[in-house]
Amino acid sequence: MASKKKNVKELSYNELVAQEKELKQKYMDIRFQKVNGHVDNPMQERAVRREIAKVKTFIRQKELAGQTK
Repeated sequence: MASKKKNVKELSYNELVAQEKELKQKYMDIRFQKVNGHVDNPMQERAVRREIAKVKTFIRQKELAGQTK
């Protein structure tokens, strides 16, 4: 990620959906590491879960506003 990370509020609907998918994969990786006992930062699981919730909130707001394309 060479470019500056965009604020979640500024992302388009498609970018939000892509970010949600990426975060879900990251969360699954953290959970897998937790089962194996190799988690570097146990608080990272909570942070990713909350970030997923934040992205889902903005996705829903855009759906309600009719900006799904």
